Amino acid sequence: MSLLEQVETALDTIRPYLEADGGNVSIEEITPDNVVKLKLLGSCGSCPMSIMTLKAGIEQAIKKAVPEVAGIEAINLTDIDDPNAVLPENLR
Repeated sequence: MSLLEQVETALDTIRPYLEADGGNVSIEEITPDNVVKLKLLGSCGSCPMSIMTLKAGIEQAIKKAVPEVAGIEAINLTDIDDPNAVLPENLR
């Protein structure tokens, strides 16, 4: 199984939780030095808690399942202080 397939499998374990909040995640790139670059989709892309979702949920799931991954980055994190940030309905 390729590194990409392993990361996708790890993401599949947490996708139901992201989808429950109207979000999702896609792999944009895996760099030659094994850094996974992700794009947060749907409500995850505009949520001020997205950094916590990335660190506590997505990153943990990937690193646990695929230890050779050197790092995880989101290309579109919303800052917690961003005035345009929007919490999903069920978190308001």
